[in-house]
Amino acid sequence: MSRQEVAEAVNAYLWHTYRTRTSLDANHVGKLERGEHRWPKTTTREAFRAVLKVARDVDLGFYITRGQRHTDDVPHLMSPGQALAATHDQAGESPTYGEITHTGDMNRRELLRLLSLTGALLAAPAHGGQLDWARIASPKDGTKRLDPATLDVYEGLNAHLWAAFGAAESKMTVSPLVNRQFATLAANLRRSHTAQMHRRLCRIIADLLQLAGEVAFDTNAYSEAAHCYTLAAAAAREAAAYDLWACAMVRHAFISVYERDFRHAAPMLEAAADLARNGDSALSTRHWAHTVRAQALAGLGDLRGCQQALDRAEDVNQLSGRVHNGGWLRFDGSRLAEERGACYVELGRPDLAEPVLSGALSQKLSVRRRGTVLADLAMVGVQRSDVYQIVLYGSAVLDTARQSDSGVVGAKLHRLQQHLYPFLADRHVQHLNSQIAALTRAAD
Repeated sequence: MSRQEVAEAVNAYLWHTYRTRTSLDANHVGKLERGEHRWPKTTTREAFRAVLKVARDVDLGFYITRGQRHTDDVPHLMSPGQALAATHDQAGESPTYGEITHTGDMNRRELLRLLSLTGALLAAPAHGGQLDWARIASPKDGTKRLDPATLDVYEGLNAHLWAAFGAAESKMTVSPLVNRQFATLAANLRRSHTAQMHRRLCRIIADLLQLAGEVAFDTNAYSEAAHCYTLAAAAAREAAAYDLWACAMVRHAFISVYERDFRHAAPMLEAAADLARNGDSALSTRHWAHTVRAQALAGLGDLRGCQQALDRAEDVNQLSGRVHNGGWLRFDGSRLAEERGACYVELGRPDLAEPVLSGALSQKLSVRRRGTVLADLAMVGVQRSDVYQIVLYGSAVLDTARQSDSGVVGAKLHRLQQHLYPFLADRHVQHLNSQIAALTRAAD
């Protein structure tokens, strides 16, 4: 088959299977062949598998690092040393500090190489109370030392970037500053400093890597997000920062939850909650881990286990003082209603979900959070076969997706579209479906 014939066959499959109109062409297929695009959306991958008669995405060269879902050797499953060895032929080159959280404008290999090299530097041991970087840095760089005041500045900028991320409607707008800060911190790993300063720098790097992962996740760059979270956990472990370490694990596991790989997510989330017990008991880390674990259990159909995990998360309300830091840990219990509602939607219990989600919608929510709640309420309409509710909330999600350009809201909207087929006899649902399809094509 020619590229155009493949594209037309994929378009036909998507129309006959999902009643989704797509306009893939030979140019798009060529980009997939050249590896310019590695991970099309779920239904597109399904269509390519069907047309080309293969069973697995990897057989077509499609791959992404999500938890431990794949058995092939992918970078996030390697240790930092293994990842560095895999790129030994390029290790002597200066890394290109491209846009690490906006992969459309950079070469993916450069990103993974930079993260792998950073992982190797994080794993380097301290000798005699001071890191010996003379072997891997020039003598000039090796004479420089970090001081506490400089690290104070780095910590302050991290906090500023987290605040900007939380306030931004389009999360990718903070990526240039995140990229610049990451380049600075990575360069500082090559500067001589004491073991104590090294541990503090590792904490700051683990903090920023989680933010980089969040930005990547919101743009649907799950492979890059997973790698950021893996290195964040390594840096936090190096710093013996248990809460920071646990949060990196939660974020990594959430990728599997989001991709509906619940079986692999649940044990990692349980381990994260156990790890958080070694941290600060005044923080909400373990409660957040239980909240995300409840989502995994909901995906496994375990209503009782899900409710128990949510009840354990509710204990966050028993904590006093500031239970989070507004950055890598932002869980304060205010999201519990929307999280509980989402779990009930996943469990197919609209009777339990609707009152909880309606209550969450009455709160002051960010654009992205509001979009996810609206999407869950639209799914309640699907489960109740209520066309009016589907169109009402589905249209609201569509407006939110256009406003925020959020990959998270977009993914929710795409999942809703996959459930619209039984209702396409209604012209309002037809219009909603066509509008979602148009937004999806624009995003692709």
